[in-house]
Amino acid sequence: MANLLEIKNIGKSFGDKVVLKDVSFNVPSGSIVGFIGDNGAGKSTTFKIVLGLTSKDTGTVKIFDEEDINKHVKLKERIGVVFDAANLPAHLTIKQLNTVFKKMFDSWDQTKFYQLVQSFSLPIDKKVNKLSRGMSMKLSAAVALSHHAKLLMLDEATGGLDPSSREELLDELSEFVRDGKGAILLSSHIMSDVDRIASHLVFIKNGEILLNEEKNKVFKSYAIVDIDEKQLTLINKDIVVAKRNYGSYFSVLVSDKEELPNKIMPKPISMEEISVLLARSEK
Repeated sequence: MANLLEIKNIGKSFGDKVVLKDVSFNVPSGSIVGFIGDNGAGKSTTFKIVLGLTSKDTGTVKIFDEEDINKHVKLKERIGVVFDAANLPAHLTIKQLNTVFKKMFDSWDQTKFYQLVQSFSLPIDKKVNKLSRGMSMKLSAAVALSHHAKLLMLDEATGGLDPSSREELLDELSEFVRDGKGAILLSSHIMSDVDRIASHLVFIKNGEILLNEEKNKVFKSYAIVDIDEKQLTLINKDIVVAKRNYGSYFSVLVSDKEELPNKIMPKPISMEEISVLLARSEK
């Protein structure tokens, strides 16, 4: 399985503030990579570096096996982008946007665009600046899905949507990778969305990757255990992914429940529990 995006040992600082520390992960073709972390963890900075909007201090980024996306203008047409805030011309209507994008993208698919506009119940004669936040996000997603991109970069794309619209968009994203040719990097705070469609999980905290794994493996092999300090000493440190001190006990995420001592019983895990434990884990 080829990687459409490869991020290796990326480092970034703004003055004295270190934002990314040796960040590495891949986005293989056919995958949806859930990029998870609290606000300020480094997700948006990673997106901007990948898209050539912000410079990196160290490391390499390859998209479609090419470095420096700004030197390969045609490759940009193969990337669909949705940011948390819509970045579309505010004074244009959806119908006018279609005309603009027909000229901008050689691969613009007007039929697909209007199909998505109809599916998302978007008013074609309304100006972008008159749309609600949810409608703006749906419009941004429709644009990203309408020029035959191979890599989608979605930063909180479902955040402003009602449950029905979110389900529609998640169905479209699942369909996008079904043939194994496309891939998606999906940043989201909505764990149910990540749980539903992601094939891989990458968790970032304070600019460092704490978890980089296939989702199926996480739910098959990983476990959370609540144990006291004495029991903690019995666990192989190599399988401890994260731990949190609650005073009277520790909550610990381990990467292989089969390696736990016999008397330590794992709990069922959920995306929400994994996310919270990683976000609040000790250094």
